[in-house]
Amino acid sequence: MGKIGVALTLAGTAALLPGCYPEAVACPAIGHIPGVSLSVAASYADQVGALRLKACQDGTCTEKDLDLHPGAVAVDQGCTPDGVCSATSSPDGTLVGFLELPALSEGPLEATVSGTSPAGTALPNRMLTFTPKGDFPYGEQCGRVISAAVILDADGLKQG
Repeated sequence: MGKIGVALTLAGTAALLPGCYPEAVACPAIGHIPGVSLSVAASYADQVGALRLKACQDGTCTEKDLDLHPGAVAVDQGCTPDGVCSATSSPDGTLVGFLELPALSEGPLEATVSGTSPAGTALPNRMLTFTPKGDFPYGEQCGRVISAAVILDADGLKQG
């Protein structure tokens, strides 16, 4: 076989190789910090001055005073005829905080919230045991993301 024959054989083989492997899918370059997010319901937010969250899982507990920030929702602003869509953020009256838990798993988690009112009086301690949720938001090829969320209102603490 001459040089041209070898070159054509190699080129043909190289052209067929991509069909032998699954198509590569790009995963978003979005970091995920494992932890517990806490939302204070809008109907209860004016009664909260400061909160402390304690989360225990697999025999390890982590706790800290939460930095509370105003929550918001996305408001759809529609799409233009050329397909460009937009949204804006609008305050929703909630308060949100986050406790980082580097070893978060899908095992039972016990969350305890304590705090004070804006006047400094103690709020009732609230406790909830729940199971964080795992999902593949960007497809299985991009890895599993585990999330844990709780909502605090006048009635207590519930899974978000």
